[in-house]
Amino acid sequence: MDINRKVELKINQLIHMFTTKQEEDGAWRYYLEVGPSIDSYMVIFLKSLEIDKPKLIDQLCKRLLSMQASNGSWNVYPDEKGNLEATIEAYYALLYAGYSQKDEPHMKRAKEFIISRGGMENVTMLLTQVFLALTGQLPWSKTLMIPPEFIHLPRWFPIHLFDFSGHARVHFVPIMIASDRNFVLENKNTPELKELFSGAKISHAHSSFHFFYKLLKKGSFIIPFLPKYLNEQAVKRGEKFMLDRIESDGTIYGYATATMLMVYALLSLGYSKHSATIVNALNGLKSFIANLEVGQHIQLTTSTVWDTALIGHALQEAGVPTTHSIIKKTNEYLLSKQHSKLGDWAKKSPRTSPGGWGFSDINTKYPDVDCTVAALQCIKQKSLLSHLYQHSWKRGVDWVFALQNSDGGWPAFERNTDKEILKYIPVEAAESIILDASTPDITGRVLQFLGKDLNLNQNDKRVYKAVQWLKKKQQTNGSWFGRWGITYIHGTSAAVIGLLSVGVKNNNPMIHRAVKWLERKQNNDGGWGESCSSDIHKKFIPLPYSTPIQTAWALEMLVEVHDKPTPEIKRGMRFLLQSFEEDDSRLHYPMGGGLPRSIYFYYHSFNDMWTLLTLAKYRKKFMS
Repeated sequence: MDINRKVELKINQLIHMFTTKQEEDGAWRYYLEVGPSIDSYMVIFLKSLEIDKPKLIDQLCKRLLSMQASNGSWNVYPDEKGNLEATIEAYYALLYAGYSQKDEPHMKRAKEFIISRGGMENVTMLLTQVFLALTGQLPWSKTLMIPPEFIHLPRWFPIHLFDFSGHARVHFVPIMIASDRNFVLENKNTPELKELFSGAKISHAHSSFHFFYKLLKKGSFIIPFLPKYLNEQAVKRGEKFMLDRIESDGTIYGYATATMLMVYALLSLGYSKHSATIVNALNGLKSFIANLEVGQHIQLTTSTVWDTALIGHALQEAGVPTTHSIIKKTNEYLLSKQHSKLGDWAKKSPRTSPGGWGFSDINTKYPDVDCTVAALQCIKQKSLLSHLYQHSWKRGVDWVFALQNSDGGWPAFERNTDKEILKYIPVEAAESIILDASTPDITGRVLQFLGKDLNLNQNDKRVYKAVQWLKKKQQTNGSWFGRWGITYIHGTSAAVIGLLSVGVKNNNPMIHRAVKWLERKQNNDGGWGESCSSDIHKKFIPLPYSTPIQTAWALEMLVEVHDKPTPEIKRGMRFLLQSFEEDDSRLHYPMGGGLPRSIYFYYHSFNDMWTLLTLAKYRKKFMS
């Protein structure tokens, strides 16, 4: 069978598959899977609160145990050589749950790995430190201690709360409150982890931050004689901050980890675990359960709006007409999920009306640029015919423009949350956690939308500024870093497609260098594969095998660049089409960036969705 026939057949198969999986309300609900950490936190959380959920805990532990490597460690991505924090978390969770005992062989191997990596004293990831401190396993001084008084700092101060990204804020505020109270939640079943210490002295973590901490605690530079009052008011403001950001399902911004931390913070303030706020939060967390073959998993959040918008757009690219019921239902669902509330983003875009879309179906207060562009691409044709969709379209477009950073690029969530000084706050991966800076992948996708859907080019000042920003951010080897996908393949593909969409020619030096770089990274099997290690080391690190998703990203770019199928495209297409014939690890490699060395996402929809989009573009350009 020739390649064109295979392309046609696969497109039809994927259209049929997505049609059968669409739910009645028009959405697609795929799981958003991460490594072991969130499950470990959930087990520790439930056991420390003495919440009786034996079936859930057993299922979470079953998945955890299935993920242990032969050397005793746990990894956050498949080719990692052991992750200290993930291993400590899993060991602790299995022990706390009573699912495993210290003398079992797999626990002994885990202990040996932990000690070989420096033991508990060597933990550097903030969330690991915090969950250990909350449950009495590490002193709070081992964590980053930001006092609640930080909330009082005014907007003109060099660093203040709203300089932090929104996802950092909803994690940091409950940590600030719990650490200020030196809150520890232990019970008769809390295990001791003394065997995980190597014997080295535990020093105060982040000592360079201690002077700032003591200064704020004393309040000496604001109101010297009222430090107690300042602390009380700061804690009240922190409590209100959390409560104001709770979604209808009881979670804070729809994040599992932030919600757990919020519950601990509220308990430290005297809330009963039976209070309505905490009960609602627990119910919200239960809605994040994913039923996997190896057990149950707690998703960090849900990806329903993101998945639905991307799938709806891919189906239309593949020829499904706007009048088809599947697209009608998709667009109606997306219309219902457009945000109508002002969120924290409005503090830096005060003249902008709500109009974005969030990543999760839960979220109504934290829209993001990538999801908004995806939703707008999906509803575009409907907006040409319906006044209701026209209004929705305009609100969304205005919101995207308002979020452009001063440097010309686009962030994920909030404008100009990119102060360089914050990179030096002593938190592991501070740049990824604390900042919401412009990124090449999101900027590229915005440009793709502006060029293809709004017919804008570099004559538009906003477009020109973004193109110049991307030009500055290109690596000397021709690639771009991708913040939200793995990693240089993702960033390069998005940047190039965006540049081409706004009129940059395919013989432009930027494009030429990017194409040559990408073609050099093609594997012998015809596909492309990149390790999550690239995200950590900030340089391209290949996988020993190709993955469908990274091959689809690479091919999507090459199809956009070339006027006819090249040998590289033909080889890539053959790999992509055959990669689904065997169910192996290539299909399950993480493709989304979350937090370097800690959180990587495996989107259950992406292999199929991005393959459909890429094949549709190939057919439209080379088979019509």
